[in-house]
Amino acid sequence: MQIDSSAPLLAFDTSTDTLSVALRHAGRVQVHTGAGGAQASATLIPVARALLEQAGIRFGDLDAIVFGRGPGSFTGLRTACAVAQGMAFGARPGGLPVLPVDTLLAVAEDARARHGTGQVVAAMDARMGEVYSCAYRYDDAAGRWQPAGELSVAAPENVAVPAGWTLAGNARAAYGERLGPGAPSVAALPTAEALLRLAPALAAAGGLVAAADALPLYIRDKVAKTTAERMAEKAAA
Repeated sequence: MQIDSSAPLLAFDTSTDTLSVALRHAGRVQVHTGAGGAQASATLIPVARALLEQAGIRFGDLDAIVFGRGPGSFTGLRTACAVAQGMAFGARPGGLPVLPVDTLLAVAEDARARHGTGQVVAAMDARMGEVYSCAYRYDDAAGRWQPAGELSVAAPENVAVPAGWTLAGNARAAYGERLGPGAPSVAALPTAEALLRLAPALAAAGGLVAAADALPLYIRDKVAKTTAERMAEKAAA
């Protein structure tokens, strides 16, 4: 299945401390931005319903549901997947198709839209002294992003930013010049609007899946440091 640039879509991302929701219908995009984190699980569904009511449509009128699958906050990713599945199954018999999108790809797209960057190392704060990162290059002829590396989680000092590339995301704000020292940097987030712009190309590449396959992307198994690890770091400092 393919979706065009005018298809009615609901998109949301809960992978960061910012909740981002967007509805595209009849050539218009309605956007909501609010507090994420623990609050996202309580506010995401009411916000989505409000946007649909404002547009005069129901969940069953959507072509698909688009969501940020990670990497990111473990709780946020579980929220996104559970809500995407629930909405898709509740919309109509058999469920709506869903489109999981890598959050770092959405960061790259947000940076392109806001700052015109076409060679991006997307880097998001992974907490615990680490950074989620991936490099992407925008293909103007094809009108889509191409990965130029693998998704990874590493200490900020171990994230390479090639000459001429731009660091995008929220990790520079967290780690300063420990991350990509000297590299140009722009603020960017995996916004729902970025998810909507990415959707047609990703769907054409076979990215749409059944609701039951709305799964998170984890690239780190560990949620938090142990008490012993925190005490050891404090002693070392």
